[in-house]
Amino acid sequence: MLIGVISDTHDRLPAVDAAMRLFHQRRVEAVIHAGDFVAPFAVKRLFAYRGPLHVVYGNNDGERAGLKELMPQIVDGPLMLELGGRSILVHHFIDWCSPEDMSRAQIVITGHTHEAVNRFEREKLFLNPGECCGWVGGRCTVALLDTEGPSAELCELEA
Repeated sequence: MLIGVISDTHDRLPAVDAAMRLFHQRRVEAVIHAGDFVAPFAVKRLFAYRGPLHVVYGNNDGERAGLKELMPQIVDGPLMLELGGRSILVHHFIDWCSPEDMSRAQIVITGHTHEAVNRFEREKLFLNPGECCGWVGGRCTVALLDTEGPSAELCELEA
């Protein structure tokens, strides 16, 4: 199963649009957003993707009621998913993941740091797609997660 992974969009609409185009072109079967949408108006751009959308709040998501209205499935992390035969833990910040939750997951997806991570450690795939917004590091990035391996590809966007 191919999953689009995105985080830290921070209202940067051109970057969100570029991510949705990439996910459409690559025919992802689900999208995971690891938090920091920021405002509800920007979330509407995610709806260009018409498949399953799995989402958690980030620390900069101040308009929680508005986000919840648009995405009733949004939760404070942790979010445990079973997708493509893999157990996936999603939380905005790696330091917020409990050891118990981490022990149950084969894949750990986080955001928050704005730094891309794609590594295996202790037989787990740790994935942070980096910042979609590109505000901090100057690179707009997302990831494509293939649950078969599992493996991930970090992708830089033109935004």
